Amino acid sequence: MAALVTRALLHPLILVAAVALGVCTAPIPLAAQEPSAQASTDRTDAVRVFLDCHSCDENYLRTEVTFISYVRDRTAADVHVLVTTEGTGGGGTQYTLKFIGLGRFKGVDNSLTYSAPQTATSDARRRGFTEIFKLGLVRYVTDSSIAGRLKLTFDAPANQQKAEAVRDPWNFWVFRVGAGGNLEGQQQSSERSIEASFSANRTTERWKINVNGNSEYNEDKFELEDGDTFTAVSRNSQARVLAVKSLNERWSVGGTVLTTSSTFQNYDLRTRIAPGIEYDFFPYAESTRRILTLVYSVGVQHANYTEETIFGKTSERLLDQELELSLALRQPWGSAEASVEAQHYLSPRNKYRVNAFGEVDVRLFKGFTLEMFVSASRRRDQLSLRRGAASTEEILVRQRELATGYQYEVGFGISYSFGSIFNNVVNPRFRNVGGG
Repeated sequence: MAALVTRALLHPLILVAAVALGVCTAPIPLAAQEPSAQASTDRTDAVRVFLDCHSCDENYLRTEVTFISYVRDRTAADVHVLVTTEGTGGGGTQYTLKFIGLGRFKGVDNSLTYSAPQTATSDARRRGFTEIFKLGLVRYVTDSSIAGRLKLTFDAPANQQKAEAVRDPWNFWVFRVGAGGNLEGQQQSSERSIEASFSANRTTERWKINVNGNSEYNEDKFELEDGDTFTAVSRNSQARVLAVKSLNERWSVGGTVLTTSSTFQNYDLRTRIAPGIEYDFFPYAESTRRILTLVYSVGVQHANYTEETIFGKTSERLLDQELELSLALRQPWGSAEASVEAQHYLSPRNKYRVNAFGEVDVRLFKGFTLEMFVSASRRRDQLSLRRGAASTEEILVRQRELATGYQYEVGFGISYSFGSIFNNVVNPRFRNVGGG
């Protein structure tokens, strides 16, 4: 009896040790495997797909779309699915799915779109996206060994007659209002904030009209060592109206009205009215994948300052001009954004600002990704600076703008992924458990 117990205890230990040492060649009995896991990973003949999407529920897709094999590396894929998004006039999201054939499917490309309304829940959004995703994959899967296992279904509408055009009582206008707040504290400090926002948008093929605004109040209190209390209060409000008319595939004209109130920037009220013109070097229809625009505007400003400025002004009227060149790309190799903006005051003429920004996310080679961004500004336009020196407390809590000739920010990162190229299995167990 003791010998049987000893053998029962040692048997699993011997098996584990043998597997670890690589000497166990006998297959594990089927009853010891998870049937669902084996079914989900048995896709040796399936089309290999590299999903390139920053806003997709990939776990849901792997669960619902099981007739393909998901891979982590584009170079190992048969199809690269590049997904880009763009906001619609009704506040929703339009997904553009670009199917790019690779290897044996090279040159077999296709594009599909899916539009999710603003009122769609996250579940409805991902279900709608999944149906379009599956539809785009059909032309590739039909050229694979599992083509005979596909079935085509059609949901016929209840009323086969042509539906009448729907009259929109809102005339394409979409409105949104919001409010929120925050309260936080500990024994020697406390913070509270209140914010509110609104927007009204109307977007058609010919016109784009945006009206939006927001207001924020922040109050910080600190108990100092001498028993005094220091309170820092900041208020910021902004409202903007944009109206743009499309002329053709590359040209647009429009204008903006911007009003600002800011304790940090010393503005009681600042208003800028600026008409402008824009040219797109690529057709606007390609904007989800590439857009390169040049915008020029001339503006007139009127500023009322909270306190007297370093130039002895409490209010003034200014004339300026702005030129901006911006590029945005979303391609199979990655994504990139860059812009250069220059503002020059026509009165006074010696005041200007130049901003440059760049961001890139590139797959340099198999498994290796580079991410980097940089922004820099040359400042000679701080007309609203308060007269007098800032106190130590104002500097520490950033309660007022300080004089500077430049600003910069740089960030970068690299990542390298290696190992199995397959990425099909979804396992949500213990997903919210972290280390202590």
